[in-house]
Parts: sequence; C-alpha cells; structure tokens
Amino acid sequence: MRHSLTLILLFMLTACSIFSPKNEKSAADSAEGIYAQATEQMNNANYPGAIKLFETLQSRYPYGRYAQQAQMEIAYAYYKQNEPESALSAVERFIKQYPNSPNVDYAYYLKGLVNFDEDLGIFGEGFQPDVSERNPKAPREAFDAFKDLVTRFPNSKYAADSKLRMQYLINALARHETQVASYYLRRGAYVAAINRANGVLIEFPQAPATRDALQIMVQAYDAMGQKDLRDDSQRVLDKNIAKDGIKPAVKKSPENKKSWWQFWK
Repeated sequence: MRHSLTLILLFMLTACSIFSPKNEKSAADSAEGIYAQATEQMNNANYPGAIKLFETLQSRYPYGRYAQQAQMEIAYAYYKQNEPESALSAVERFIKQYPNSPNVDYAYYLKGLVNFDEDLGIFGEGFQPDVSERNPKAPREAFDAFKDLVTRFPNSKYAADSKLRMQYLINALARHETQVASYYLRRGAYVAAINRANGVLIEFPQAPATRDALQIMVQAYDAMGQKDLRDDSQRVLDKNIAKDGIKPAVKKSPENKKSWWQFWK
C-alpha cells in the first residue's frame, strides 16, 4: 500500500512537470494571449512588433472576435508609425470585411485622421509658390471620410470632432485655392486666377477666404480691362465686407451640385 501511494505521488509530480509548461505555452499562444502581447507592444510604442503579433493572431484565429479587433489595431499601428498608405489599406479592409461592426464608425474616423494628417502642411500660412499646383487629394479624402461618419453615424462619439475637422478642412482648402489664385495673379495668368478664385466662391461659399477670392477677381478683371466684370465683382465684395460675416457670393451653377459645406451643414 505504501509503495502504491509513493508511485501515485511520483506520477502526479511527473505529470505536473510535463503538462504545466505545455499549458503555459498554450495560454500564450491562444488568441487572447497573442492579443495581450500585441497590446503590450502597442503600449510600449513598438508598432512593428505589435503589427507582427496582430497579423499572427489573424492568421491563426481568422474567425474569432480578436481577429476583428486586430485588424483595427493594425490600421492604428500603421497610422502611429507614419505609414499612411498601409494604414488606409488596413482601414479599408476592416470596413469591407466588417461593415456591421459596432466599431466601424471609428474605422471611418481613423480613415479621416490618416488623410487629415497627410501633407496637411501645404495648407499652412507659409504657402510657397513652388507648391501651388500640389493636388490636395488627402485633405479632400479626409473630408469625405468624416462626412461619411457624420452622415452614417450621427450619434457616434467621434461625430463632434469630425465636424470640427470638416470645418477646418473647408477653410483650409478654400485658403489654399485662394493662394493658388493669388499666385496666378502675380504671374499675370489672369484667366487662371479668375477661374481659381471663382471656384472658391462656388465650392466654399461660407469660407472666410471668399473675400480674398473676390479681391483677386477684381484685380484680375481690372488688369484685363474687363471693367463691367470688375465693377460687378467689386460690388459683391463691398456687400460682403459691409455684412457681419461672409455670405455666399454667387449662385450655384445650373447643375445644382452641392458644395462641401452643404453636405454636412
């Protein structure tokens, strides 16, 4: 009997030494375990390491709840790592794969943030003529992403901030277009200056830059000897200056296209 008890104890100790490491390893390799490791890497700002772990989680557990969150975390990690193209690609995959996710509103918000930050410096006060023809694609796509969020998820906790960013983008894009028009005016490209300035009035009628756009049109028409058009532009400019705030200076085209402002106001 004594020998039997001894053998049982030895077997139990042996079993613990054999199976404990395996159980610990299994816990670390579970979806929850990999997610925890990846989250720790994110908290330590080790974004390449976090991305690798999140991708490992997705490959091993592609249909679990952690895989969905991992996709969003990958997008955010790329965003923090200043890799906008990879971040946008990851966000688009999330929106496509999980359109009904309760977190899809954040996906649109992150998409807007990535584009909002990309090359936004060209809209600063220190505008330089040599960048006047740069295409403001990223800020326009940022606006579209924020607009999608506000339209589809008006009660989202990200909606208020998205509206503020949309307002900034409207003003920034209007200012950018006005600066381009001013650049053309200085070079004597009067028709191009007028077209660019008129575009500001049509596309961003509520932006403060409309006043500068009208002034450019007055100067350009004057330089071209178009006195009637100059006087018309001057009257509109004077009317806007006399008012408290900027109002739409021109009517919309017959195509009746909505301006960016009207999309979300």
